Amino acid sequence: MKTSFKKVLASVTAVTIVAMNMSVASAAVIGTGSITGSGASASPINWDGTYTTNSASGSVSGILVTASVSPVLTMDISTGSLSLGVLSATTATASLNIEVGTNATNGLVITAQSANGGLTSATATGIINSLTTDGVAESYKFLSTLGTIDSTIADFTSSAVLNTEMTNSVAQTIYTTNRPEPVDGTNPDVTFSVTSSIAYQTPAASDYSDTITFSVTGNF
Repeated sequence: MKTSFKKVLASVTAVTIVAMNMSVASAAVIGTGSITGSGASASPINWDGTYTTNSASGSVSGILVTASVSPVLTMDISTGSLSLGVLSATTATASLNIEVGTNATNGLVITAQSANGGLTSATATGIINSLTTDGVAESYKFLSTLGTIDSTIADFTSSAVLNTEMTNSVAQTIYTTNRPEPVDGTNPDVTFSVTSSIAYQTPAASDYSDTITFSVTGNF
């Protein structure tokens, strides 16, 4: 009887050792990972692996990082008035500088719009422009020239080529770009000018004027 009992015990011990060795050597679910809160995963993630040198690892992918950038669009004009002085047959010129900045993907457009389509007076008849509807042909022009390029975008382009007689109140494009640009506070992006000359018969008056509206549009 004693001998038989020893044999059974040895058999049980052997089985136990084999089972323990199998659990260490083969893959098993060792834990789960999950995503909670907004955008949570619908089901837990099982980590299958084996214990190796007393360590185990698992990973959870697909964690989304989000952010936003607010639109920016600024325009600074160097002066609030343009004086042509006493007009004559010699062309008079007055200018201002414009600095703009934007993060609009496709750049921006600046326009200038004359309120009167020429220089008008409250006390004199007619209008100073190139039309002869008042019997006298003069000149009143809008012009723009390109300033310093300050954008660091590789394919940035800009244009300022306006040179036209003003005879109406249609907005005129004075500056265009195709990419974002900064405001450097030093170098203007475009210089805008008005010029005028008159004829001998232009009625005398001291209050000729026009009002110009500058508009900037970002192409986001």
